[in-house]
Amino acid sequence: MKIRPDIIKTYQVLHTWTGICAGLLLFIGFFAGSLTMFRGAIDQWATPPSYQLPQVHSSQYDILIQKVLTDYPKAADSISLHFSEAHSPITWYESGNGRGISLGDQVYHATLDEQGELVAELRHVNELSMLVDYLHRTAGIMGEIGHDQAGVYVLGVASFLYFIALISGVIFLLPTLTKSFFALRNNKSKARFWLDTHNLIGVSSLPFHIIISFTVFVFAFHDLIYGGVAQIYGDKPLFKSKVRSEAVYKVENLPKLVELQDVINKYAPEYVITQIDFSGLSESGPNAAIKIKSTEKLMRGPVTDFLYMQPYTFEISTSSVRGGDQGVWSDLVSSFFGLHFGSFGGDFGRWVYFFMGLLGAVLFYSGNLLWLEKRRNKQVPEQAKSSNLLASLTVGISIGCIAGIASSFAATKWIGLFNVNINIVYLYLYYCVFFVIIAMSFMSGAARTAIAGMRFIAVLCFSIPLTSILATIFPIDPIWAAYNVTTISVEVAACVFGFAFVIMSQKVMKRAYSSEVNSVWHISRGKSAIARLSKTPINE
Repeated sequence: MKIRPDIIKTYQVLHTWTGICAGLLLFIGFFAGSLTMFRGAIDQWATPPSYQLPQVHSSQYDILIQKVLTDYPKAADSISLHFSEAHSPITWYESGNGRGISLGDQVYHATLDEQGELVAELRHVNELSMLVDYLHRTAGIMGEIGHDQAGVYVLGVASFLYFIALISGVIFLLPTLTKSFFALRNNKSKARFWLDTHNLIGVSSLPFHIIISFTVFVFAFHDLIYGGVAQIYGDKPLFKSKVRSEAVYKVENLPKLVELQDVINKYAPEYVITQIDFSGLSESGPNAAIKIKSTEKLMRGPVTDFLYMQPYTFEISTSSVRGGDQGVWSDLVSSFFGLHFGSFGGDFGRWVYFFMGLLGAVLFYSGNLLWLEKRRNKQVPEQAKSSNLLASLTVGISIGCIAGIASSFAATKWIGLFNVNINIVYLYLYYCVFFVIIAMSFMSGAARTAIAGMRFIAVLCFSIPLTSILATIFPIDPIWAAYNVTTISVEVAACVFGFAFVIMSQKVMKRAYSSEVNSVWHISRGKSAIARLSKTPINE
């Protein structure tokens, strides 16, 4: 395919600068986003097993609900039923509401003892998975604009630039696509290898990246989009709204749980109920948000499908079940959620999105490396300030983000030894590590920081399973060991990350000491850069 050279040049410049402007923010979003595919596993791993109370028999839920609502009337505002053996049967928020990252949320867990008496215990909510999700949605940018976080809007703009970079990159790659698509030329220069890697990842995962860029933009600016569409619809509502009743309901008249389950099973026969969230049970507009899961259907919620129901009359107001009665716009919005979260593919889809997210982070990192290599001046020992600046930012932000997250994971089981709010520690720990590594990158150089940072991350990753081993050999309250397949899987994944960063640190160190002296990645072995350069032949 032939395209005029001036057009190729224009799209190459467009691709380069949109990628540079958005790449580092998107690195954080993609790396953290890959981890959010397993938020449930992270929550389970980070929560002490003693926090969860024993499950009850399905026939005891009605008794438990009434006991909770009698002894704790505030629970009628919002109470959740859980049907997993790994979770307490009933929880409700004493403070907070579980939306967004919150440092002081407290939740009651309730069950029945062997005598059928109510047991309720107040716990702090571990926000480790919420911290990861916060970084995924905002790239760690603090502050609020209106009712949403400022970082959401910044990533919305970054996703728009990201979309332009995708399209322009494909256009200027078209003339050589058939020749170089599957070529990873490691026998040539490092720049050529990174270029081949960058192109291979970008083109092979192009549909995924288009989906993510588009859905991030929609999530960030959905209020503006809804407002624009509403001008066309006029007074006609975009979404199906529930009709509020004049009647005020009483919790003692709440129907039996089995009746509600029968209605759900008839509505979505191939689904299993995993959680029911009741709200406003003593008000005129009670609601039940039901999370349902299927291994046979394409799901469009973050982890499960959902439906909303009036818990007293069983009237279903909306749902994400395919073929349900939620309306055109709700159906469309649910589809966007499913495409972004990857839940439509079940566990297999989440693993695919996990690896795609990691590869996306590599895509942005490699793009910055290509910019630095292309603009390297081989005639002088010191590169331009812009090159050193981008090298320091690239290493500082990417390594700092990963190290900050790894530090939070590594400290999770040890923080309980101190009488502190674990969620506050998470935030301070992440931002301290993040900014310290950025500062180190500017003071010590990108190469040294990359090596030390990767080794630091490896140590943090290995410390996660080591903590479980120590807790098994030397039991210390409140430190606990991994106790089931899910929590063990998290620690196995940490080991894999640890080995990966050990290997990467060795390769970076080898390159740093063997690279040309005028590279921003070079580390001198004692001689000055100018002296080394004077003895190094220049090959253009």
